[in-house]
Amino acid sequence: MASIYDFKALTSAGKELDFNQFKGKTLLIVNTASKCGFTPQFAGLEELNQKYKERGLVVVGFPCNQFGHQDPGSDKEISGFCQLNYGVSFQMMKKVDVNGENADPLFKYLKKKAGGFITDKIKWNFTKFLVSPDGKQIKRYAPITAPKKLEKDIEQMLG
Repeated sequence: MASIYDFKALTSAGKELDFNQFKGKTLLIVNTASKCGFTPQFAGLEELNQKYKERGLVVVGFPCNQFGHQDPGSDKEISGFCQLNYGVSFQMMKKVDVNGENADPLFKYLKKKAGGFITDKIKWNFTKFLVSPDGKQIKRYAPITAPKKLEKDIEQMLG
């Protein structure tokens, strides 16, 4: 794939989401889990979503059960949990693998483009990828990085 905009993925409701529709927007893509020590980050992600969505930020959560089996529920259960407990209104996607031979192609692309301490792997839940509006700049953030700490970079990318 040549660009982030070449990807498609399935929403938690099973509908296809074409990333081409996000050209000109700043994307924040996160692998999430609902039974993780970092799960309270959903609240911070939703705060970013509410604060910046009118300016062009799009937050997209991809549940993943690869780390300590911390997201064992169905897509519907996970989405409901996020909405009920954290007021999540941003797009939650179908559960995916982010590492290994079955890794979702989008995450293979993000890992390759953004690099990081361990370039070919995602270390844990709540690894975050911030993608510039032109799709060329991708920044990677560790699971321990609180969503609020991304605000400076989000502001820069939003212009």
